[in-house]
Amino acid sequence: MAATNEVICDAGPLIHLDELSALDLLADFSAVFVPQEVWAEVEHHRPEALLCAEVSLSRITVQVAADPAFDTLVHTLSLGAGEQAAIRLARQRSTAMLLTDDAAARLAAEGLGLRVHGTLGILIRAVRRGQRTPQDVIELLQSLPNRSSLHIRTDLLSGIANQLRTEYGLSETSSGG
Repeated sequence: MAATNEVICDAGPLIHLDELSALDLLADFSAVFVPQEVWAEVEHHRPEALLCAEVSLSRITVQVAADPAFDTLVHTLSLGAGEQAAIRLARQRSTAMLLTDDAAARLAAEGLGLRVHGTLGILIRAVRRGQRTPQDVIELLQSLPNRSSLHIRTDLLSGIANQLRTEYGLSETSSGG
């Protein structure tokens, strides 16, 4: 089966991309699915993320079927309702990409053979797709600790910024830091 350009969102990437004023980076996906449980979580923590005019979010109710093995995984990794719904939907739409910044959800999804990325992956993708310049993304990476509730080690952010500088021939001084 051919890959699709659909994405299923957990709450984290929606919230974090909105905090970075970068939610528009999801606009080039053919469909952006948000399970009802995730929608409710985002609505509670950052309702403005659901109002981005550039992105059409599709709220969807996820069908739940009995799956003891998945239930064990959920219990073992203490996955919340949003993560569970997003992973269930990703399993139902197996060619879609799952966006999550939750380490346990990512571990579960990868273990189930799903394509998984997070906020950082979307930022890097933005450079490759011409949605942002490498310099713009480096600046977003540098501002992330102050602008977003996403907790990422600063050495990881610096490493990604340095990779972008190297890949696109930018100097350290051209990035203002």
